[in-house]
Amino acid sequence: MKVPMHEITRPVVKKDHAEKANGSACYVGDYPTKGMLHGAMVRSSVAHALITDIAYPPLPPGYFVVDCHDVTGKNSFHSFPDQSSVFVASEVRFVGDHIAMIVGPDARQAYELAAATVVGYQELPAVLDLEESESFFYQCSYDRGDVDEAFAQADKIYTERFHTGYQEQGYLETQGMIACFDGDTMTVHGSMQCPFYVHASVVLSTGLADDKVRVIQDVTGGGFGGKEAYPSILAAQASVAALKAGGKPVRVVFNRREDMEFSSKRNPSRTDIRLALKDGRVTALDIDVRFKAGAAFLPSLAVIQRCLIAVPGAYCIPNLKVKGAACETNTVPSGAFRGFGAPQGFFAIETMMSHVAKDLGIEPLEFKRLHLVVQGDLTSSSGRFHFPVPLPAMLEKLEAASDYRHKRKRYAAPQAGRLRRGIGSAVWFHGAGFTGQAERDLIKGVVALHKSADGRVEVLASSAEIGQGTKTTFCKIVARELGLPYEQVLIRNPDTARVPNSGPTAASRSLMIVGELLRRAAVRLRSEWAEGQEQHVEEQFCQPDFMIPFDPVAFYGDANPTYAWGAAAVEVELDTFTGTNRVVGCWTVFDVGTPVDENIVLGQMAGGVLQGLGYASMEQMPSSAQGRVLNRSYSDYLLPTACDVGQIDIQLHVEEYPFGPYGGKGAGELPLVGMAPAFLAAIEQCLGEANQSHIPFSAEDALAALGTAPVGGHQ
Repeated sequence: MKVPMHEITRPVVKKDHAEKANGSACYVGDYPTKGMLHGAMVRSSVAHALITDIAYPPLPPGYFVVDCHDVTGKNSFHSFPDQSSVFVASEVRFVGDHIAMIVGPDARQAYELAAATVVGYQELPAVLDLEESESFFYQCSYDRGDVDEAFAQADKIYTERFHTGYQEQGYLETQGMIACFDGDTMTVHGSMQCPFYVHASVVLSTGLADDKVRVIQDVTGGGFGGKEAYPSILAAQASVAALKAGGKPVRVVFNRREDMEFSSKRNPSRTDIRLALKDGRVTALDIDVRFKAGAAFLPSLAVIQRCLIAVPGAYCIPNLKVKGAACETNTVPSGAFRGFGAPQGFFAIETMMSHVAKDLGIEPLEFKRLHLVVQGDLTSSSGRFHFPVPLPAMLEKLEAASDYRHKRKRYAAPQAGRLRRGIGSAVWFHGAGFTGQAERDLIKGVVALHKSADGRVEVLASSAEIGQGTKTTFCKIVARELGLPYEQVLIRNPDTARVPNSGPTAASRSLMIVGELLRRAAVRLRSEWAEGQEQHVEEQFCQPDFMIPFDPVAFYGDANPTYAWGAAAVEVELDTFTGTNRVVGCWTVFDVGTPVDENIVLGQMAGGVLQGLGYASMEQMPSSAQGRVLNRSYSDYLLPTACDVGQIDIQLHVEEYPFGPYGGKGAGELPLVGMAPAFLAAIEQCLGEANQSHIPFSAEDALAALGTAPVGGHQ
């Protein structure tokens, strides 16, 4: 990547580099065990039932049971209080539902006692399949233009259905939390993305006052969305246990199988698209999206909203009718995962556009170019693309780097032999920040800077470092504005007793929103700087004036203030004997505005690309006929590694966003979003352009498409 950039782009040593490299970083599982009690869950073994009785094994001295009767506040957690419980009172709703916790001084023995517990059930009908669900947690829709008239006037109408499966976040560190009632204050610390979400849930479940609950983020081994909502459940459970334990610390750390089987996943989806074509142009889309939410809502409302924003693609389509629903099933709850609904939506529309182009005899990328949005066009929700759309320039870079046109033409010719090649492409966008007015009306983010008398400055924000470089970029911004050495700006893990609520670490908002607030706070501090004195300044979010107000009911207005953009080409080699494939190369161009640290951004892009390719291909997570997740270890659930991709080429195109720090926009989610359709388009070319419509696309699927194996079902 060699393009002119702001000086802030120059890489520095990450703030948390040393402790992670030398092994001194203290994760929730690293705390000394002396005096610590350990919790193990008693979980439902059936998908849907009433609990008739529970027979616990004889408990040794020092061990006790915690259940719904021990909840001193409300038996729910904050984010979705009407669709959740700290511990099940009478009805279990999925395999793994949390009935009780056995707590004692030895973790292994607590697990053995939990496993020996026998729960009696009166089983109830269970809905396990998305297609069978008739109960919706949430529904939304929007219309633009005259869809019926566009279909009536169409030269041709296309209809297709697309499916996507579960995806496991695959963070290195499993879910874990410690709770201790110290004096009159409940202190909770552990692995999390959103300390103030956890704080609100502990307050709700314990009944304690806000100022009697303290939440601290420990060093966290990855999240990818999986530690947005779930830590609130685990923290509430650990806090209730600590209260019953008389204030002794209670630690709950999941083993890998437990984490993979029972924590939230990416929502499986089904998307139906009807497309109207007139004079070679797409004139209307009628789209119906269904998400498998599982047995609890978690963040599925926001996830389905994001999908509906994304599903018309990066295209100017005058007439839209889009609806979606988060469907209730008796399966493990789904929720946040990097991309937050956009990967499902872009997979469907990008694949649909490719299929239409092939039917018309047009190169898919050329067909897509004809429809790309430009600055000033309406967004799907009738907002505006207020800033430049750099996709044409990005596609020129992409084609030059990948030799896309030549390879696409060469691989279109009949291929003989065992190995076949194909190359596919995709274009997409991703908005940063919470949808619509949420940053202004719900999050209301606040940051602070504290200057000590010796001139050092501490960053005070609730954004959590989960591997994405937040500590580093925040300190770079503040140091630059204050003219201080980078080493003189300090930052610790968030502690709700010390930092203001600057909002959750989610929705690609940390740099663009929180980073900009810190920049403004630093500008203020610089103007008020007083040598030898302690000083404290705060800055609160203010929504840009240009935004068109967003109505979440009508789904009208600016869903996001601006968008990051992506384009990718993926080249695949398919073994027609085994059905397996090898990604020969992946070429990408991303616009995330000004990179506040080049190495951090490139690392995020490479990691997201690989995660997106895994989603498209190898990350299979089927369930049993009883609703139990089957692939619940890394022996069964395969994650891609650097060995699975021949090369990843990343270029950055910079379109500065004037309301982000130095022109920066959200980056974390963007690279994953569009990889699946590019991969599948390459697979289709390997298969002689045979259309496919689901991911993950396995070796068995390839053999079925080649006519050498039976067709399998979808997740």
